[in-house]
Order: sequence, then C-alpha cells, then structure tokens
Amino acid sequence: MNFAHHAHPLAARYDAVRAHTLALVAPLSAEDCAVQSMPDASPAKWHLAHTTWFFETFVLAAHERGFALYRPEFRVLFNSYYHAVGDRHPRPQRGLLTRPTLQDILAYRDQVDDRMRALLTSSSGDAPWHAIVTLGLQHEQQHQELLLTDIKHLLSCNPLWPAYQDDAPPPAHMGAPLAWQSFDGGLAEIGHEGTAFAFDNESPRHRVYLAPYELASRLVTNGEFARFIEAGGYEQSTHWLAEGWDWRIASHADHPLYWQCAADGAWEEFTLAGRKPLDAASPALHISYYEADAYARWADARLPTEAEWEHAAFTSGAQDQPANQWFGLAWQWTQSSYAPYPGFRAAAGAVGEYNGKFMVNQYVLRGSSCATPAGHARLSYRNFFPATARWQFTGLRLARDA
Repeated sequence: MNFAHHAHPLAARYDAVRAHTLALVAPLSAEDCAVQSMPDASPAKWHLAHTTWFFETFVLAAHERGFALYRPEFRVLFNSYYHAVGDRHPRPQRGLLTRPTLQDILAYRDQVDDRMRALLTSSSGDAPWHAIVTLGLQHEQQHQELLLTDIKHLLSCNPLWPAYQDDAPPPAHMGAPLAWQSFDGGLAEIGHEGTAFAFDNESPRHRVYLAPYELASRLVTNGEFARFIEAGGYEQSTHWLAEGWDWRIASHADHPLYWQCAADGAWEEFTLAGRKPLDAASPALHISYYEADAYARWADARLPTEAEWEHAAFTSGAQDQPANQWFGLAWQWTQSSYAPYPGFRAAAGAVGEYNGKFMVNQYVLRGSSCATPAGHARLSYRNFFPATARWQFTGLRLARDA
C-alpha cells in the first residue's frame, strides 16, 4: 500500500506489521486457525481478530469521526483481559468459536485496516494518538510471536507431527566452548532510557547494587541438557525446588517439551519444520523455570537476576556480540520475580491494564527468541511467564557468584 507524502509516519509501519501477521498465517488451513490446543494458547483466528480489536477499541473508537463498531459482539469475543472495556469471552473457550469464520475475521481486519489507513493518511506529523498506535503495533508483534508458539504447540498435538514450514533454520552452532565472563558489580542502572518505544514495565530507570558475579558466555545447549537427563537430573529431587518437584511429578516431565526418544535411543525434537534429529549444539528450548533452575543447581551454578543479565548484556555490547546469544535464539529465564520497578505507575484507563496487573506469580525472561519479530527486542525488554510455562521458546544462561 502506497501512502501520500503527507501521510503520518506510522502509516507505512502499520501496513508492514499488519501484513507480516497475515504472512505468518498463510501456511495454515482454516482448520489450523480455529483450534485451541490448551487454555494458555489461542487459535490463530483469535490472534488475527484480537490484534484488530485493539486498533478498533483504542484508536478508532477515540479518534475516528462517526465511529461505529464493526460488529458489536466482537467487542466481547475478542477482548483479552481489559476489564475496563467490558465483558470477555472465557479464554479457555476461544477454540469453541467456529463462528465467526476465518473469512469473517479477515474481512474484519480489512475493514479496520482501511479505516486506520484513512486516519493515518489524513494526519501529518505527530498526532496525540501516536503513542497508542505505536503500542498497538508493538502489541501485534507480541502476538506474532505468540502465533508461532501456539501454532507449534497445536501441530505437536497431531500424531503426524506436521510441519508448519518446509525449510528449517540452520542449526545455531556455538563455535566456542562455554566460558565464564566476570563482572565487578557495584552500582548499576537498569531500565529503559531515551525516547524510543518501550513498554511501561521497563521503567522507571533506576539504580541497583550488584555483587560481583559471573555469567556464561552463551546459552545452555541441547547436548548439555541431555547430559543432565542422562545423569538422572529429572529423578533426583535434590536439584529441584519443592514446588518444581511437585510439578515434575504431577506433569510426568522427564525431558524438555517437544523432545522424543527415537527407537534407536537418539533424541529427536519437534520443530516448526517438523520432526528433526536433536541438534546437540543448538540452545535447549521449551523448558520451564523449574527445569532451568534444576539444571543450574545440577551444574553448580544458578540463574542470573534480570539486573545481572541487563548489566552484563550492556557491558558486553550485546548488539555487537551475536556469539554470546543475547538475542534471537531463546528467551532466558532469570531468578527475578516479575514485579514493578521502584516508582512504577500504571497508565490511567484500560491501557493501564496492559502489564501492571500481571506483576505477581511470574518470572522475568530476558533477551528474545527465534520467533521474536526483528527489531522488537531491546536490552530493557521484560518478558514474563509463570514458572510452569514451556510452550514458549524459553532457554537458560548460567550465572554464579564471583
């Protein structure tokens, strides 16, 4: 879509982000898009609708002349967790929504996109709603990653283990053996700074005190995690937090999610490209906080705090050190509970529900994964999930006291 020279600077970015979401669902059938594989996941069709709902609810409703809802019932069906907006369809029942159809949802996207483009094209320079449009695009990028993780979980439930895509990414070989990098600690600043976009939970920037510590130069690999399994790591309660051991027993977990032992005893892994031999040199993925913590204890180490992770990544020049695997491979568990930074205040209104109300019973992950859209991550980004979460591309980096 081409825009006139007077279009708002966000117009082209809006078009690109929305098109990328459609590209992600292009390999899927209508049946693929309708199914919900577990309560924590959502159907692809719901992701397509909810990200559209966001722009209709928070941008068009407030700034479009003569605004009218596309379909009033969508206000409830595709509201995720915004209590201030109104009622919500139960999350575990999203997969029961065979109607509206996928084509209905795509028509909804097209109509909202046309209205958003008209709004963006009619504005010049920065508009008062610049921040909420930008938030909507960042929100859609989060759902682009969720789309891939939810699709992978869905396809893994099929005994045929079908591939989402035919081409597999090249193995992420480590190159160098694991080394320990030392950091002096002391007073450090973490959190977002500058004028570029960041979510509210990344602020305010503040000082923390760090004792001297060491961080591993790369992520833990599949091969290393397999040795933990072979050494009886899942069978020895001494490595596990009490709650983690209870989870392991109840869930019958004895290896990372998507691993399978082949007839010849070799490990295989389900990927977005289907079933593949486990690449021993690639980062271990799809592990819970409990598994990450147990591995770290077995390895005579620990998980880093989020402050250590951000300080080390900044000090090491993370953007210029791809070999250290700060970004683009796995979200990295930290031992930090997801809590507000000192001085944090949620925004007024429904948008204030975006992050703040989830700051309980979750742990912070840092970096980004192979499913994170390009340009979406940054040093101060705080992802968060409960300790049992495994369907995301989660891995670990070891830390220890100096």
